[in-house]
Amino acid sequence: MEVFPVDLIYRPWKHAEGQLSFIQHSLINPEIFCFADYPCHAVATDILKAPPEDDNREIATWKSLDLIESLLRLAEVGQYEQVKQLFSFPIKHCPDMLVLALLQINTSWHTLRHELISTLMPIFLGNHPNSAIILHYAWHGQGQSPSIRQLIMHAMAEWYMRGEQYDQAKLSRILDVAQDLKALSMLLNGTPFAFVIDLAALASRREYLKLDKWLTDKIREHGEPFIQACMTFLKRRCPSILGGLAPEKDQPKSAQLPPETLATMLACLQACAGSVSQELSETILTMVANCSNVMNKARQPPPGVMPKGRPPSASSLDAISPVQIDPLAGMASLSIGGSAAPHTQSMQGFPPNLGSAFSTPQSPAKAFPPLSTPNQTTAFSGIGGLSSQLPVGGLGTGSLPGIGTGALGLPAVNNDPFVQRKLGTSGLNQPTFQQTDLSQVWPEANQHFSKEIDDEANSYFQRIYNHPPHPTMSVDEVLEMLQRFKDSTIKREREVFNCMLRNLFEEYRFFPQYPDKELHITACLFGGIIEKGLVTYMALGLALRYVLEALRKPFGSKMYYFGIAALDRFKNRLKDYPQYCQHLASISHFMQFPHHLQEYIEYGQQSRDPPVKMQGSITTPGSIALAQAQAQAQVPAKAPLAGQVSTMVTTSTTTTVAKTVTVTRPTGVSFKKDVPPSINTTNIDTLLVATDQTERIVEPPENIQEKIAFIFNNLSQSNMTQKVEELKETVKEEFMPWVSQYLVMKRVSIEPNFHSLYSNFLDTLKNPEFNKMVLNETYRNIKVLLTSDKAAANFSDRSLLKNLGHWLGMITLAKNKPILHTDLDVKSLLLEAYVKGQQELLYVVPFVAKVLESSIRSVVFRPPNPWTMAIMNVLAELHQEHDLKLNLKFEIEVLCKNLALDINELKPGNLLKDKDRLKNLDEQLSAPKKDVKQPEELPPITTTTTSTTPATSTTCTATVPPQPQYSYHDINVYSLAGLAPHITLNPTIPLFQAHPQLKQCVRQAIERAVQELVHPVVDRSIKIAMTTCEQIVRKDFALDSEESRMRIAAHHMMRNLTAGMAMITCREPLLMSISTNLKNSFASALRTASPQQREMMDQAAAQLAQDNCELACCFIQKTAVEKAGPEMDKRLATEFELRKHARQEGRRYCDPVVLTYQAERMPEQIRLKVGGVDPKQLAVYEEFARNVPGFLPTNDLSQPTGFLAQPMKQAWATDDVAQIYDKCITELEQHLHAIPPTLAMNPQAQALRSLLEVVVLSRNSRDAIAALGLLQKAVEGLLDATSGADADLLLRYRECHLLVLKALQDGRAYGSPWCNKQITRCLIECRDEYKYNVEAVELLIRNHLVNMQQYDLHLAQSMENGLNYMAVAFAMQLVKILLVDERSVAHITEADLFHTIETLMRINAHSRGNAPEGLPQLMEVVRSNYEAMIDRAHGGPNFMMHSGISQASEYDDPPGLREKAEYLLREWVNLYHSAAAGRDSTKAFSAFVGQMHQQGILKTDDLITRFFRLCTEMCVEISYRAQAEQQHNPAANPTMIRAKCYHNLDAFVRLIALLVKHSGEATNTVTKINLLNKVLGIVVGVLLQDHDVRQSEFQQLPYHRIFIMLLLELNAPEHVLETINFQTLTAFCNTFHILRPTKAPGFVYAWLELISHRIFIARMLAHTPQQKGWPMYAQLLIDLFRYLAPFLRNVELTKPMQILYKGTLRVLLVLLHDFPEFLCDYHYGFCDVIPPNCIQLRNLILSAFPRNMRLPDPFTPNLKVDMLSEINIAPRILTNFTGVMPPQFKKDLDSYLKTRSPVTFLSDLRSNLQVSNEPGNRYNLQLINALVLYVGTQAIAHIHNKGSTPSMSTITHSAHMDIFQNLAVDLDTEGRYLFLNAIANQLRYPNSHTHYFSCTMLYLFAEANTEAIQEQITRVLLERLIVNRPHPWGLLITFIELIKNPAFKFWNHEFVHCAPEIEKLFQSVAQCCMGQKQAQQVMEGTGAS
Repeated sequence: MEVFPVDLIYRPWKHAEGQLSFIQHSLINPEIFCFADYPCHAVATDILKAPPEDDNREIATWKSLDLIESLLRLAEVGQYEQVKQLFSFPIKHCPDMLVLALLQINTSWHTLRHELISTLMPIFLGNHPNSAIILHYAWHGQGQSPSIRQLIMHAMAEWYMRGEQYDQAKLSRILDVAQDLKALSMLLNGTPFAFVIDLAALASRREYLKLDKWLTDKIREHGEPFIQACMTFLKRRCPSILGGLAPEKDQPKSAQLPPETLATMLACLQACAGSVSQELSETILTMVANCSNVMNKARQPPPGVMPKGRPPSASSLDAISPVQIDPLAGMASLSIGGSAAPHTQSMQGFPPNLGSAFSTPQSPAKAFPPLSTPNQTTAFSGIGGLSSQLPVGGLGTGSLPGIGTGALGLPAVNNDPFVQRKLGTSGLNQPTFQQTDLSQVWPEANQHFSKEIDDEANSYFQRIYNHPPHPTMSVDEVLEMLQRFKDSTIKREREVFNCMLRNLFEEYRFFPQYPDKELHITACLFGGIIEKGLVTYMALGLALRYVLEALRKPFGSKMYYFGIAALDRFKNRLKDYPQYCQHLASISHFMQFPHHLQEYIEYGQQSRDPPVKMQGSITTPGSIALAQAQAQAQVPAKAPLAGQVSTMVTTSTTTTVAKTVTVTRPTGVSFKKDVPPSINTTNIDTLLVATDQTERIVEPPENIQEKIAFIFNNLSQSNMTQKVEELKETVKEEFMPWVSQYLVMKRVSIEPNFHSLYSNFLDTLKNPEFNKMVLNETYRNIKVLLTSDKAAANFSDRSLLKNLGHWLGMITLAKNKPILHTDLDVKSLLLEAYVKGQQELLYVVPFVAKVLESSIRSVVFRPPNPWTMAIMNVLAELHQEHDLKLNLKFEIEVLCKNLALDINELKPGNLLKDKDRLKNLDEQLSAPKKDVKQPEELPPITTTTTSTTPATSTTCTATVPPQPQYSYHDINVYSLAGLAPHITLNPTIPLFQAHPQLKQCVRQAIERAVQELVHPVVDRSIKIAMTTCEQIVRKDFALDSEESRMRIAAHHMMRNLTAGMAMITCREPLLMSISTNLKNSFASALRTASPQQREMMDQAAAQLAQDNCELACCFIQKTAVEKAGPEMDKRLATEFELRKHARQEGRRYCDPVVLTYQAERMPEQIRLKVGGVDPKQLAVYEEFARNVPGFLPTNDLSQPTGFLAQPMKQAWATDDVAQIYDKCITELEQHLHAIPPTLAMNPQAQALRSLLEVVVLSRNSRDAIAALGLLQKAVEGLLDATSGADADLLLRYRECHLLVLKALQDGRAYGSPWCNKQITRCLIECRDEYKYNVEAVELLIRNHLVNMQQYDLHLAQSMENGLNYMAVAFAMQLVKILLVDERSVAHITEADLFHTIETLMRINAHSRGNAPEGLPQLMEVVRSNYEAMIDRAHGGPNFMMHSGISQASEYDDPPGLREKAEYLLREWVNLYHSAAAGRDSTKAFSAFVGQMHQQGILKTDDLITRFFRLCTEMCVEISYRAQAEQQHNPAANPTMIRAKCYHNLDAFVRLIALLVKHSGEATNTVTKINLLNKVLGIVVGVLLQDHDVRQSEFQQLPYHRIFIMLLLELNAPEHVLETINFQTLTAFCNTFHILRPTKAPGFVYAWLELISHRIFIARMLAHTPQQKGWPMYAQLLIDLFRYLAPFLRNVELTKPMQILYKGTLRVLLVLLHDFPEFLCDYHYGFCDVIPPNCIQLRNLILSAFPRNMRLPDPFTPNLKVDMLSEINIAPRILTNFTGVMPPQFKKDLDSYLKTRSPVTFLSDLRSNLQVSNEPGNRYNLQLINALVLYVGTQAIAHIHNKGSTPSMSTITHSAHMDIFQNLAVDLDTEGRYLFLNAIANQLRYPNSHTHYFSCTMLYLFAEANTEAIQEQITRVLLERLIVNRPHPWGLLITFIELIKNPAFKFWNHEFVHCAPEIEKLFQSVAQCCMGQKQAQQVMEGTGAS
């Protein structure tokens, strides 16, 4: 059969309609005719991952390329619509095949093709299994025309901008695709701008793109249209930017912009605001202004400095930092500040079609990472209005007003509908929750993590929840690990971090299903993440939102507890989120939050921490479960099967009774690494401590203990009998007491849930003896707890007591056994607690309730048993007390309910008021004391009459003072306004009901009454109280030497008497006055009052006067009391001084008159003893403090000054100063506690106590005068400290004083400049006897506490030109410590002691031989650092530099200067880099100088100085940031980073250079040089400061660049620079000298690079005329050698030192090659500081010889050295080497050389050279070197004077040679080695010194009296020859002469042959030196002779 001619159907027909019709029908009926059955060009589909369904004929038809081509052709000829309809089938059923077909055909008909491709693309941008392949093929496929790419890009934009407007999830997907296709840059170059900008913003957030650069480029390219688009974009994404409100709900869910993107965009727009139309520029500026809360604080770093996506770190950028959510609130990116109302109504149920949105897609979703949109895009239509529908379940009641998803800017789209549950909690995963799109929160977490990463992340979770087999980790450990991972350089760790956080956030919706324990742990983790700042921006907002949402759940619900635990964890961060705190505070059940959290939230609203960081405990079912789990895990430390523990715990959590165990959390005051795990079990320390003191019980061995623990760990009802048997087998009878103790203390006391289990255990054990032990142990522990210290915060003891009570009831009452009166008297216990007060009741009532709870299980003891009922009646009586704490009432009610009693039917008796019972009460609540207090002393709890009945009497005669209402701290007396908050207005007063407006009169009436009375009453009260008080205190403390005790007692008494006096004086007048004032006010307000109204007025006035008299009275009393303290101090000042004075003289004060009187007249019992006042007497004074008349009694005597101890709670804001003081107070108290009791009476310990008091006083007054007093005390205290005391105490003493000074110096308190000025003033003005305490002054200076300029001037003047000997000695010590000693203080340079050194030098110069001892030497050392530093005149360049250095550390800039400087610097950098800057930036410069004038920077020298300092700091800061960026992103190109730093630095340097060039007249060099010195000084100062602060983090780069570029700029060949070139070089030398490596070791590499720079060396050594640069350059090399010396001497060549050493060698080689004369002239100075063991270094220097000299070859046979022409010329030595000789020594030496007297000179020589006995440092090396050279030069002169030349014969028998020979013989080996080295250092090129010393060396060898000397001479020469070349010429000729000349018999010496390798060595050296043949002859010849 013939084949059907199918190709005819494909070819063009004349009847297009007919062709189309045929094709249409064929397609409808594929079973009749199917194109797939016939040959055709088929689509290549092999690349598809999920191939099309071939067996479906309808689909198969579309495989034909010919068909598709025909259809496209038909569309072109007028059948467009019909053809397009045909394509709808493949679009729906096989889009992948269709796209491939459209891409594969080669057609010229494009219209429909392009439309189809555009239609199909979104399918593949969605969730199609083949999407990746198709997109890749379309983009990269062979032969695809560029138009296809355009289509795809267009389709992407369309897809994003159409439909669900601006859906961020789509955008995120587009970005991923673009990255995959490597198409991002192309996309970003496209249009429409709206889409492109959105994409760029997201890309920059994921760090794919530098947004600022991209924006700048686009603005440059497209101009206004693009700017317009940017602004539209900003308006859309951040509506509040034009002052709009926070986004309404109808705004699409497009995520709002993160602040840094916003900031960057605005910065770029602002930059171009000048060059656009008026209208645009106005809009831009409006935007910038509206976002100023982000922008202005965030002084934006120049574009590109900060890496995107990482919160900037520097403080100047704090506004962008994650902490401040507030500024962002205005931008609506986090409407945490938004109003709460409008969002509530959108909380209805979810739209019905949401379910389908999450149904499973048709094709497996594995192909592409799960997208934010499931592929059924249609189903999402209903989500439009969901902006704030959070997973709220059925809680429609405004659960989340202000913080809807939309408000956070997170599209509410489920991130992964196919989530596998991660944590094995119940697998509930219905799509009922709609979840925030976390891909927005963590773009980086959007990637899909590999399985390993996921597993690792999960393993950490399982460790936290301690699921075996994983080892456990505490929450803190995990947080620490996360912190590490977050900033890790390892990609995998960062991924684990992202994965863990994402999982945690995704898990949020499943939290309600977690078991309690796990939920609690998760809460701690969640809170910890916020606390540690592990998340920022959106994620932080989300985390905070989750916590808020949880807390809004009903009180007591699971999620509520989650919120509480999380909040508790980050409570210390609340002060950073004030608006968040407001949201928390508005929660309906806020008052039920734990008390301490309420405090944190209330203070948080004012951005503060609570003044007292309260210890609080949170008790949640989870924390209890966890506590139990841990209690169980803790005991069996080595239990083999720990795994079983956790399983058991989870079962127990269900039975948990909330509130049974309280979990104490450490307060979060410090987040140190070593904080204990955040949750520990109830603390049983009290019990453990008490047990230590009881008789020891026999402890079983360790393994038995473990078994016992194991038995109890795994005990359950099911295995009870088995475990009992195990216990019987394991434990011997003797260990049973231990088991009973273990059971009660370690188990029962902390595991109330298992009490019934343990009770059953006792029953099963059936061991009556053991039961008795357990009972006794229980009673013992109960007694311990009842008598323990009942501090307010001691929650754990209270819960232990409750638990033990419950247990006691169970093992007695429940088993029908009585609680015997002898063991525990319950009724008396209640009575005693009642009498003792609230604290005791908090312990006892819950305990008793728990005991009685068990009576219901007893046949005998259940009600109506009389014993039980008697106790119940006492509890009922307690319940009636009006001031019983609510929680205790609640305990009693719960007990009644449990016992099925009605509290109202109980019969409360009168037991609590029964005085007789009180008398016979046995105390059970406190440790037994010697003397039991008389019951009368127990203050009765006030009866209820006064406070409950309103005052009815209208008369004004109050006979008895009423009960106090206020505690001392309640009322603020700093102004009358303190009265207002406390004024009582009884609302029932008839007058106010009739005329409410009259209420306003009350406050004025009371204030006026107080004002009239306050002054007379206060003065009178103080006057009367003072006299009494003074007399009594003086009498009582006459024999007490401790003034602080006396002072405190006086204050206590004075306060009490003054308050009492004031109270009785002012009460009556006040009543009258208030009443009168009120009546007058009322009368004037109601002019025409009826008689009834008058009566109402009188009644009201009387009642108001009565109600508020107490308040007014307290106000006056407190005013008097506050004034009384200081008055008393004045009265007793002399007493205090006498005691201080006695202590300073080292004796103990005591008043002799009183002593004799007491001894003679007083009976023993009341006689005063010498020493401290006895405690009984002190108790009287304490009682004075406790009960101040008119105020409620206080128990707060913890601090010395009873009242001022805790300033009024909320009288005024606790500002920063108070916080600083508080911190200071706590630290001082810690130090005081740490002083051992033995030292408590030590004067230093007492001084510390009085320092603490002054701090407390200053804290309360908080004015500068008090601070000044405190500062003075601290400084004087430091100066006063002598080292006589205990070393440890002295250290602590100094530490405390410094601590106080540093607190005051804090910027938030008084700031550095003020403090340093005042401290310096104290130093200057204090008394002479301790003014000169050098250790103290050094300590202050070392700690940056002294204004050095001020102090330096003072010190210079105080020496009075040498007349004030004390001051001179002190100044010398100080200079030595600060500048000379090894431990020199790095930030102090000679500049800081400029005048002091100058004065010392002057004294030294003028004192002609009788200078103070040691001064000349000290000045020599200092001068050697200074030698080269020319011009020290005041006001000269050097002075400018030093003042620049000291000004670099001044920080009190005028306000606004920093901003100006920053603006100017930025302007200049832009000008400098702009094309129009002109040659050498001259045009830019002239424009810029104008700007500087305009900003007023050039007004004064001070401002210029500050400007340069600020610029330097900013340039440095920028480069630190750039380098930090490189650390975070190691892939960054270091060259790029460096270029970024140079961008600013080079501009800054050019600015300096131009200013130097153009300052002053063209010819005036002085101003130019002064300016240069000033600027260099500032850079040096900033560098030293930076180096000091950052230490090992210090970076050299910015400073190196500034110096090197400046050096190059200022050495350019320009006339103006040439004229000042020498001064410029001097300035640089001074700079480098000040920065010498010993001062700034962190800068050493850059320093070496600077001093060895070719330009610098050439200028210093070649171009400067008359070699004026040489001495300065030599000084710099000496600085280098000095630094290297200790490392080289000890051969400590670590890698860094090796690099430095190599560099040094290279510099020397350059100098040797190019400037040998320089090395010749300074060789002495260099060798002086190079350690003896650095042979090669020294050889390099010694080998130098002048370039014009030809060296004779030392190997020439028979070389006649003395015939050389140069040999009699002396070399130049430019070092003053005699300077180090002490004057007397030099005098004796000269005398000996001339006359050989004094005779003793030789015998004393060795002792003059020796300085210590420490091997290796015995001799003064400098002095030996100087002595050798000096004697040598004198000898040469002496020989020349006699007309001959040095030779072996002429050098002998002279005083000079005597000295040398004496040294050779007399010194020990070390000294001789140094001496011979000094000679060898002179063996250089041919000159008279080389010749003389060569002869001397040979002569000493020949004349030596021992072979040891000869051996040492050989060693010295040989070790210099066996190192690498070069070798000095003189050394070679000396050694050759020695081994060649038979006269020296060299080869006969034993040391030459002592070992074969030595012999070989000598032979090879000989051969090198003389040639083989000659050497052979010499060696053999000597052998023969």
